Amino acid sequence: MRVIEITHPGGPEVLQIAEQPIPTWKTGEVLIKVQAAGINRPDVLQRSGNYPVPPGASPLPGLEVAGEIVDGDFGGMQLKKGDLVCALLQGGGYAEYCVASAALCLPVPRGLTAVEAASLPETFFTVWSNVFDRVGLCGDETLLVQGGTSGIGVTAIQIAKALGHRVFATAGSDEKCRACETLGAERGINYRTEDFVEVVKAATGGKGVNVVLDMVAGDYIQRELSCLADEGRLVFIAMLGGAKAQVNFGQVLLRRLTITGSTLRPRPVAFKAAIAAQLRDRIWPLLEEKKIKPVVFKTFPLEQASQAHALMESNAHIGKIVLTM
Repeated sequence: MRVIEITHPGGPEVLQIAEQPIPTWKTGEVLIKVQAAGINRPDVLQRSGNYPVPPGASPLPGLEVAGEIVDGDFGGMQLKKGDLVCALLQGGGYAEYCVASAALCLPVPRGLTAVEAASLPETFFTVWSNVFDRVGLCGDETLLVQGGTSGIGVTAIQIAKALGHRVFATAGSDEKCRACETLGAERGINYRTEDFVEVVKAATGGKGVNVVLDMVAGDYIQRELSCLADEGRLVFIAMLGGAKAQVNFGQVLLRRLTITGSTLRPRPVAFKAAIAAQLRDRIWPLLEEKKIKPVVFKTFPLEQASQAHALMESNAHIGKIVLTM
């Protein structure tokens, strides 16, 4: 099969097409003939040498795919040969075939293409796990999404809006802010020209938001604490702005704030399977009803993975970038 290998840590050019044997599935796994594979920020970090591959995972990049099940262990699972699924992987998605845990395969939502379905798993699992499970966004609570036009951002805005929450989102241009609003954000905030703390405070009558989903960290953390409501929760899933910050923990103490975060890739299959079940019950119907829509910015054939990574690093995209086989 054709695959994309990381020849050595470096820039997009280190991604090269190669030939490898079709992988062998184990108990609890299925073999998927891949039709499309989503690109995510962790793939870029892995390529540059800053995201170690978990023990036992494929060294090939790629954390999500859509395609046809062609073989595997179907014991106890509602899966069979020929099923079209999208799947969350620990790695190996940039290939014509990949192995996935059967518990982490979800049916391609009715009416969606393979390209659209391949754009779902990594961001939908991540957003659900962090925003709804870890910090429990619920009721009439409000959400601020940093990086609203990233793959995570477009997912978080749409899920939260579809479940009845007020959503605010930051982005790096007026065009991207309008895109956030089209997806359901009440207000897109241009972080280059506006202070998101001031905008959020004004829009919430001085109260602040209940939850902030952050991919920046660094010096954003103190500002995010300032725009949280009492009992507010800050959850971060990446540290694009740096891993260290100077924080006034007096706010945390006096206003009962929570700072937390998580990574998904190294978590056990059982943990991810519980998320898959919630997505299938709560979110897949909304996809089929078109209340949430995949946002695919551009596709590239497998052999152009380096160009796809260059686009991701340019931050010019709105939504997801997908490889096609």
